Formats: sequence, structure tokens, C-alpha cells
Amino acid sequence: MDNQIIFVRIANHNDAPYAEEIITETEQSAIARGSGIAKRTAASVIEKMTAGKAVIALTNTGEWVGFSYLETWEGGRFVSNSGLIVAPKFRNSGVAKAIKDRIFKMSRRLYPNSKIFSITSGPAIMRMNAKLGFLPVSFAEITHDEHFWEGCKSCVNYDILERKKKCNCLCTAMLFDPEYFIDAQPVVYQQTEIYQEVAHS
Repeated sequence: MDNQIIFVRIANHNDAPYAEEIITETEQSAIARGSGIAKRTAASVIEKMTAGKAVIALTNTGEWVGFSYLETWEGGRFVSNSGLIVAPKFRNSGVAKAIKDRIFKMSRRLYPNSKIFSITSGPAIMRMNAKLGFLPVSFAEITHDEHFWEGCKSCVNYDILERKKKCNCLCTAMLFDPEYFIDAQPVVYQQTEIYQEVAHS
């Protein structure tokens, strides 16, 4: 990485050119892990960027590093933190933690009374969620919005989800409930010489 500076910030419409790279790396990463994933389109990624509901990480030279986004369900009762992906050359550098922290803080700021959830099969994501106050829950405790589950239809494990009547699958659901963490503060990861967080208005 040649000691590049990485900026983690809220995405905007100017980041649209990175959308194809984001969805391609997301798909390839899932194939490499042998895990399922809900496929996303470049248009849907751009929509999140334009709406200010995504976090992107870029180097000081404009190279794409990582991405994540949030979505609301059931009229804002639930917020999902999804699509966390980091480019291979920047993995194991702390960038994923910085992105996860930023999308969580943004979710708490925009929707302070909402329950925030994440479903994942990745142990690293589970550990990051746990540090932020997420607890493992059954699928019955997250959104029942059919549009959310529609996204799972492109996953290779969707047949398992159907057979289990959406009660569980190979992914683990984790939930942050503000009622149980009224005084909780997000974990703020220390800056390193590799990256830094910057605000974007």
C-alpha cells in the first residue's frame, strides 16, 4: 500500500464510477469464500451513494478501498448495515473496522430510535458487530419486510432459507437494540498511519 492515506467518508453521487468495481469485488469475494450473497446492481449502489446512505473508503490518489451501506425497513423501525466489502490489497489493515464503525455511527445519528441489524456468515463481521453492541438473534427478531428477503433470492443458499421458512439460514442475524444500549457509545477505532477518517458534508 506504500503508506497511502485512506479516507473513510460518507459517499455521494460523485462516487458513482466506483459502483461497478464494488459489485464485482463483492461477488468475487463471495465466490472465493464459497458463501452466499445477495447480488446487488450498480444502480442500487449508486442510489445509496446519492441518497447519502453509504460509506466509502478511498486512497488519497482516488483508488477504491472499501464500501458499506445502510437501508431502512418497516418505516424506519429497522435499519440494516450491509454490503461491507474491502478490496483485497487493503484487507487486514483495519479499514473494515473503520468502515463498520462509520456506517454504524451514521445509522445511529440518522435513526437514533431504530433497531440496527446485520446478517452475515463471516466471523470477522460478527466480531466487529459484537464490539459495537450487536447481539446474535433469531431471524424472527429482525425485519419482516418482504422486500428485504427478496434480496436473498440471488443467494446460492436461498433454498435453505425457504425450507426453514425464514426462521434461520447459514447466516447469523445480529441486532443492536437502542433500548438496551441507551448510553452505549460506538467503538471508535484508533487511527493508524495507513488510514484516517474524515467528515464529509
